[in-house]
Parts: sequence; structure tokens; C-alpha cells
Amino acid sequence: MRAYISVSDKENIEILAKNLIDKNWEIISTGNTYNYLKEKGINALESSIITGFSELLGGKVKSLHPEIFSGILANIDERTDKSIKTFDLVAVDLYPFEKYLDKDIEEETLLNNIDIGGVALLRAAAKNYHNVIVISSKDDYTINLDEIDETKRQELALKAFNKTSKYDYLIYKKFSKLFKQEENNKFYNFNKIQDLRYGENPHQKAGLYSYNKELNWELLNGKMMSYNNILDSTSALEIASEFFDVAAAVIVKHTNPCAVALSADIESAWDKALDSDPISPFGGVVALTKEVTLSLAKKLSSMFLEVILAPSYSIEALEELKKKKNLRIIKINTPYEKILNFCDEEIKLTPFGALIQQKDAKDLDVSTFKVITKKKPTQQEIEDMIFAFKVVKHVKSNAIVVAKDLRTLGICGGQTNRVSSVEIALNRVCDSTKDTIIASDGFFPAIDNIQVAAQNRVSAIIQPAGSIKDKDVIETADKYNISMIATGIRHFKH
Repeated sequence: MRAYISVSDKENIEILAKNLIDKNWEIISTGNTYNYLKEKGINALESSIITGFSELLGGKVKSLHPEIFSGILANIDERTDKSIKTFDLVAVDLYPFEKYLDKDIEEETLLNNIDIGGVALLRAAAKNYHNVIVISSKDDYTINLDEIDETKRQELALKAFNKTSKYDYLIYKKFSKLFKQEENNKFYNFNKIQDLRYGENPHQKAGLYSYNKELNWELLNGKMMSYNNILDSTSALEIASEFFDVAAAVIVKHTNPCAVALSADIESAWDKALDSDPISPFGGVVALTKEVTLSLAKKLSSMFLEVILAPSYSIEALEELKKKKNLRIIKINTPYEKILNFCDEEIKLTPFGALIQQKDAKDLDVSTFKVITKKKPTQQEIEDMIFAFKVVKHVKSNAIVVAKDLRTLGICGGQTNRVSSVEIALNRVCDSTKDTIIASDGFFPAIDNIQVAAQNRVSAIIQPAGSIKDKDVIETADKYNISMIATGIRHFKH
């Protein structure tokens, strides 16, 4: 039995190689892999013994040779030909092209890190999986060679095909950006991390899959995250990341924020958020931008929450929270400032086809941010409007946020007309609506929205503007002495 081994990342490859040697396999290897195995005291033959040359073009050509590929591709009948030295196992990984995806790298470096021979070897071995065991992941270096049946061969072949297809797409994606050309073909490589108990409802199957990159997080306590937990946690983290540099508390239910508040410290931020809506947080998901203290942990554990997400927890806080065995405590290791733009695309599958769009990562632009009414907002009102506009971006359209003193007081989204959203959001304000501000994700199509705001003594409004009724809307705001800012940015969320 013969194996061909050639890996870029040498970590743990000796485990597989020693196992093969113990079973009297012959190992053929190349270049640095051969040298590495030799250093580890593993007897291997260099591929030049078969091919007649060590390498060409500075190492670009080592494995691309008929003697190697005929040995891999030979079928069961062709393997009786004694002139063909066949291979029974191929273990290959690829140059780590993916590490250059998010970096500004010169073209020559990118080209030098495109693997040619490795992809060909994996594809050839996977094509002939009936006769060749293909190892494309270090996770399989400890495989039990005595227990490899046809099903396992198929599994390993699929893993290799998956790896080469993903590799090709990453190259295509990077060079599309480098050549400033639009990607005409989208390919998403999803690998199952785990099955979930169910989807949004018990009758829906669901799973969690990895793709090009994932958040760095740890489950410190509680049951495995559910489908809905993950959706709500994503919404909570994206809102929290809007305020990554201050103490912010976010409470989410069904992907919509119940309450958001900023303060000088994380505990008072939580107090402000909970005070603005003490009912909705039951069974909710909480995201915090600062370390959870013992004092805050006691407040959090006093109510029923599904998930708590934070960058860190004090030892005492963690001990307190862990008293609730079903509470999911999540530590977020990825910096919050990176979370908002972590996913650069959104995908929705429809009967018409797959809809793919850029993530809505647009922030306020000073060049389009302007006061459009006679009354000018105060500095505090401007801060509240900027805060509320960042929140309304994450609420389902038609979205309205009522806020004051850097906390939300009333939130409404998902209504089929904007004036209903305004009315509902104002009705949800626990305290007086006097001198509050309103943020809207879209322009106001009629003056009725402004009239409702005036009846509730709202002092300022921030909205995209751009309606054919803008003139009437602005005149009505002037009539009721309401200041208004136009952002020029719409944040519809369907």
C-alpha cells in the first residue's frame, strides 16, 4: 500500500504518517513535507524517485507528473498493470490563500499563493475514491485505516470536492475585487457546524453552518443556542456594535429592539433600558458593550432572559449568572467595532431567485446631514437624534423610534403605514412624550405623521427626507415648532 503526502501546513501530519508506517505502507512525499517527515524520524521516499526530477520552476511543478497521476487515477482494472505504481491514499492540503482575503496584498503574492498541484491531487484522488482514500483536512489525520468502508470513502471524497470548490471561489472573489469587476457568479460554501433542535418552529428542521468566517464567541453556560436565539443575538449584537465605544445596553425580542440605552457605565445603561420597557424583555436577548459586574449580574439574573452577550464578565458576575443553569451566557471575543460589518452580504431565497445585497452598513454622512426647519435642534436633541437613527436602522419597516436622554422610550416597526408606527411608538412611551425626539427609517409621505408628533409635544424629528410631500412636511413641522433633520439615508429593513 502506498500513500502520497504533500501538505502546506505540517501540523500533526506525522500522526497520519506514523500510522501508515506502522501498517507497512510506503510513503511518497515532496519538498518540505519530505524534509519535515524525515526530521520526525519517519521513513519516506521523495517524489523525485518516481518522477525523475526534484522540482521545476522554483518549486511550482513537483507533483504534476504522469507517474503520480496515473498512480492516483488508475481504476480497479488498470491497477493490475504492474507498470503503474498505484497510490491508495492521498493526503494534501492547499496553500493558505484564504489568509489574504481581507488584506491589501500585491498581485504577485496572491498569484504565488494559488495552489495548482494540490487542487489537482485532491480532485484526482476524490474522483477515484473507490480505490484511493483522500485526506484533505487535518481533522482526519487520526483516521482509523482499518475502519474505512465505502461510505467513509464517499464522505472523504465529498470533503475534498468541497474544499477545492471553496478554494476556487475564494480566488475568484479576491481577484474580482482586485480587477475591480463585479462578481457575476456567487458561490457560498457552507459547512455544517451542528444540527439545531428545530428552526423558528418545532416542525422546521434547521442547522448552523460555517462559511468564510464566523464570530469568535464562547458559550459559558446554558443550553446550545437555538435558531431563534442566534437570530435575536445577531440583531442585539449589531445594534450594540453601533455604540461599541460607549456603555450600551440592548434588549431584543423577535429580532426587534425592545429598548436601547447609553450611559456612563454599563449598569446604569441597563437600568435606563429596562426602565423604558419593563415588560417586553421577558424571555429576551441582552447585548452589553462592557464587562458585566456582580451588581449588574444580580439584576440580570432576577428576571427571565434567554441569552446574555458581553465582551467579558467578572468572576463574581459569572458565578452569579451560572446559578441559572438554562441561561445562555455568551462571551464575545470578536471586537464589537468589527461586528456591524462582519457580514458584508445578505441572502434571501425566493421563488423568483436568490436575492443578494450588500449589508446595510451606511452610517450618517455629514455632507447630507442638515437641519431643514426654521427651528434648530439643541445639542442634546442632536445627540438623541443620532442615537435614535442608529437604532431605527435595525427595526423592521415602517420603523419609528421615540427617544430622549440617549435611551429609547417607544419603538414600533412592521406596520403597513407610517402614521400607525408613529402612533404606536408614542403610545408605548412609559413617561411623558413631551420634548422627545422621533427617528424614522423612511421619509414621511404625509403631514399626518407630523400632526401626531405635535399632539404628543415631540420636539424634534430625524428622517431621510426625499418625499414629494417634503415641502408640506417641513411647513407643518415649522407650524408646530418642531425641529427636523434630514439625513439623506434610508434604512428600510424588510
